[in-house]
Amino acid sequence: MTDTPLAPYLLFGGRCEEAIAFYKDALRAEIVFKMLYNDSPQPMPPGSVPAGFENKVMHATLRVGGSVLMVSDGNTLGANFAGFTLSLSYETPEEADMVFEALAAGGQVKMPMAKTFWSPRFGMLADRFGVSWMVSVPGEAPKPA
Repeated sequence: MTDTPLAPYLLFGGRCEEAIAFYKDALRAEIVFKMLYNDSPQPMPPGSVPAGFENKVMHATLRVGGSVLMVSDGNTLGANFAGFTLSLSYETPEEADMVFEALAAGGQVKMPMAKTFWSPRFGMLADRFGVSWMVSVPGEAPKPA
């Protein structure tokens, strides 16, 4: 079996352009590829996307550090980001704090950045789109009892 990369694919239900701009700033994400529905070489089947989605994002790929984040407006209005959390790890507390604050703008802090027994800096939040994040700095692994 070959190595298969795993990449999150987030559906923003009509707010993908806003999300791309937000992550470009907050995560220093690079837009690798972006296609709108009306740019597709094959038209969408009738009724498969809401009216007005012609200028919405059909697919985009963002590079965040060495990882890929794929995003789209999907084919429904609204988004539901329940049941998962994306995790980011940074080399320095300063860098982790900067990204945490950027992601938290307009969102909800669930656990403020702080020192924990497993990390010199760790925090949890939901961003303005409802995507859950953990931001940390690697620390020493805890010693088992």
